[in-house]
Amino acid sequence: MPFLKFLIRRLLSIPVTLFSITAVLYAIIMVAPPEERAALYFPPRQPRILTATQIETMTNRIIAEHGLDKPYPVQYANWVGDLLRGDWGWSPTFNADVLKLLLLRTPVTAELTLYSMLMLIPLGLISGVIAGWRHGGRADAIFRFTAFLGTSIPPFILGLILMSIFYVGLRWFPIGRSGILDVTLRRATFTPYTGLLTLDGLLNGRLDITLDAFRHLVLPVFTLSLSHWATLGRVTRVAMIEEIDKEYITAARARGLYNRSIIWRHAFRNALPPALTSSILSAASLVTGVFVVEVIFNIKGLSELITKGMGSITPDTPLALGFAVYSVLLVMPIMLILDLLKAIVDPRLREGEMSS
Repeated sequence: MPFLKFLIRRLLSIPVTLFSITAVLYAIIMVAPPEERAALYFPPRQPRILTATQIETMTNRIIAEHGLDKPYPVQYANWVGDLLRGDWGWSPTFNADVLKLLLLRTPVTAELTLYSMLMLIPLGLISGVIAGWRHGGRADAIFRFTAFLGTSIPPFILGLILMSIFYVGLRWFPIGRSGILDVTLRRATFTPYTGLLTLDGLLNGRLDITLDAFRHLVLPVFTLSLSHWATLGRVTRVAMIEEIDKEYITAARARGLYNRSIIWRHAFRNALPPALTSSILSAASLVTGVFVVEVIFNIKGLSELITKGMGSITPDTPLALGFAVYSVLLVMPIMLILDLLKAIVDPRLREGEMSS
């Protein structure tokens, strides 16, 4: 029952959070006059150039149809209704529907983010536990030095350094996405079930595509996850140091328990809640920071949409607004999952939610 109530509260908080964020986003958009906001609802680009009179007529019609001269609550409700119906606007930069563009590029960004999380969370926890248990020793010194470097070097600098060494110099790891896929798709012998090359390669029986996709992911995954690994490892290390000085650890040692059992069954379990809190923050930062890494390594995911859309002479407002909403929708499920994991390992959290 405590966990069920905790789950219900977290699920109910999602629409409240979405409402708050989208309300603020649309309030910012409303700073612009109705004539400019009408661009959010422009139809697909026409093959011929419209005259100024035609554009003015179209703009006035859109303002009247969508109530862009109405009060804020009415306009916000209409906009949310359009989002729920799948009408996220038309991108003049890419001449395509905004939602379809976002969904098409999502697997590229999701694959990079997924493997970065799978790397940073286990390694951050394990290295932090070992460093905390052996604090003051050689392993702790190596960890602290590496973590210092990880948090000191900005991701875009680290990415350029790695490319110059492992791509330009040694030719070990390529950048971009797998080049094998383009040839395979032209031959119509590959079915993209999920859009994740590492997984689709296995599902199609093409181990060469999977291995090549992993080679392309090595440098961006390392670049994206290093600083977050260092932060998570430091938090875990401090939590472990606090735990090993407590009486129950002394009692466990007095009973003759093995160090492995003391570390992982007792100390680590109690040090895990603050580490998971750091994991939640890292996951949120990972999703928003992945776009910089995509640009560095020429990975054509969601980042290419926003960089091209906002880099044009006339900013692509429908794409920018849709991108902002879509980013929130990507972050919230990840944070919900990590919140639930934290509640599972820490009963005090869900019992505290009940009593509050």
